Amino acid sequence: MSSLTQNNDTPLIDKIKRESGERTFPIWLLFNPKHPIVRHYIWAHVLAEIQDKLFRDLHTRIDTSNIYIRNAVSDSEFVTNTVNWWGAELSSEIALFREIVMEYQPKILISFGAFPFEFVRRTYEIKPEKGPKYWGTTNLGDEFSKSIESFDINRTNRIPLLRRVTESEKFIQDDGNFENYYHYVGTKIAERIIENKDSLDIWIK
Repeated sequence: MSSLTQNNDTPLIDKIKRESGERTFPIWLLFNPKHPIVRHYIWAHVLAEIQDKLFRDLHTRIDTSNIYIRNAVSDSEFVTNTVNWWGAELSSEIALFREIVMEYQPKILISFGAFPFEFVRRTYEIKPEKGPKYWGTTNLGDEFSKSIESFDINRTNRIPLLRRVTESEKFIQDDGNFENYYHYVGTKIAERIIENKDSLDIWIK
């Protein structure tokens, strides 16, 4: 009983490794360690849509076992509240991540929510720096669209996704109809992958 109690009292964020997968893999995911469940209720749905599109068009799928998954910071306490959005201790975390991305040059870097996306922007020294209130659903959605439109396989494509999705959040297709968020972003990412399929070593063999 004592071990069960101890397990229940252990925060989920303490059970998740800082990183997993292979840094050499072209697809990277960046998360806020305060919200580990995002991997299951956002990424899992988006990935399902990506894989469905790839299978229908190419009759193959991404080998997900080596996707590089990383928490933006090593300690969830570094992700401070909205008043103190960006503490000085994050400088070393940004510098470390900058070294890693410069060395491995991922082709697709997907972030989830406001903090990881701003972390990526500061890693790449994109100005002006933004606060948490700026990266709401609308602005992150706009940045997603820009990243898809400007997709270039010869560089790292920084693609932001939402951390939370509600039933009311739908996106307009080219034909003017609405579709759910997971299908929308999953299909858009899959389309870019398909266009560059010969330049991405990501496939199940």
